[in-house]
Amino acid sequence: MPERIEDWWARRQFSRGSEVPYPVGTYREAWAHYPVLVRQYHPEFNAGITLTQVPPAADVYLTWQCEIGHYFVATPTEQRERPGRERRRSVWCPECLAMAKPRPVQAGVPVASRAKSRKPAPPICLKTPELPTGEAFLSQCAPTPASSVEAQLRADLFDRLDLTNELNAVKVARPFFQHTEVWPDILLPELRIAIEYDSTGRHGLEHVGKKEQADRRKDRAMRSAGWEVVRIRTGKLQPIGPFDLQMSSVTGKGIDRLIERLRDIRGPLMVDAYLR
Repeated sequence: MPERIEDWWARRQFSRGSEVPYPVGTYREAWAHYPVLVRQYHPEFNAGITLTQVPPAADVYLTWQCEIGHYFVATPTEQRERPGRERRRSVWCPECLAMAKPRPVQAGVPVASRAKSRKPAPPICLKTPELPTGEAFLSQCAPTPASSVEAQLRADLFDRLDLTNELNAVKVARPFFQHTEVWPDILLPELRIAIEYDSTGRHGLEHVGKKEQADRRKDRAMRSAGWEVVRIRTGKLQPIGPFDLQMSSVTGKGIDRLIERLRDIRGPLMVDAYLR
């Protein structure tokens, strides 16, 4: 059960036999993935304990202040899991989110009934063609790539590898967000490898919290379909898969690292057969 930060800190002092059980900076790298939370946390509201002294999974109540000025209490886990589909900074503040999306009140419906009423699950999209699991194809549902960095990565990679580059989807066995297909950033069908480019985005909300959980689900769906995934993780994002690469930017040397990683997965003989 979560406890007050003063009680949590005192218990850690006792169990570790130290006045400072977690020195300042201990968890700096872990919290660097959540820049919005770093801005919302203030030691003066939390017994002088800095965020880098708190494990991201600690079961402790912390006080936060959003950029508008709202104060609220939440555990580290609640904060890290708060982002959803929205891309606004307010997703990390319950009050801002409630004002942005007020709940409609149904006249004449008891409160208990409102709590129990839920939307039915959206139907599965029927546009995915009937294909074997793991088959790559050109999907009419796939979103248009919007990242210029991703477009450059694609161009640089296919300048080096003579592979099919028109396909954008892979058929999977189980529905993934109402589709039986997934849309990796780049597909290498002959190698059955998908490339994903991950950054935290302008507001630090991309590929963290629930978005990271969705990325993991997507990777599991791809691997179940017989594909492997390589994620290029930027902006201090940590690897989430066995073949992920951390890069500050994708340069010529980064493409070399990526091709070497493809060799690690499928072997140099197979990968080098497609080199231009």
